[in-house]
Amino acid sequence: MTFGERCTHIRKKKKFSQAQMGKLLKIDGDAYGRYERDEVKPSIEMATKIANALEVSLDYLSGTIDLELDSNMLDRVQEVSKLNEKDKDYIFVTLDALIRDFKNKVAYSK
Repeated sequence: MTFGERCTHIRKKKKFSQAQMGKLLKIDGDAYGRYERDEVKPSIEMATKIANALEVSLDYLSGTIDLELDSNMLDRVQEVSKLNEKDKDYIFVTLDALIRDFKNKVAYSK
């Protein structure tokens, strides 16, 4: 997907109008619409503002990654990254076990 397609996807998922996005960004809603239609490429500053308004990573909007990380997930990842290695390992072992258990639950419920 393009930058504009990703913006459109997230905006609609959040149930925002283009006019509401324009207000958040302090620009005209029609100007924002041109970004979504890929008619205009935003500056890095504007792209950052759009990512912040949509609460997703700029990497996702730019297509660098396909993983749609919202601000809550990014905050959690940042908190884990601040931990020492022993504590990170503990978090990852616990998370891996929870993911494995969830996958098993889903697989056996079918």
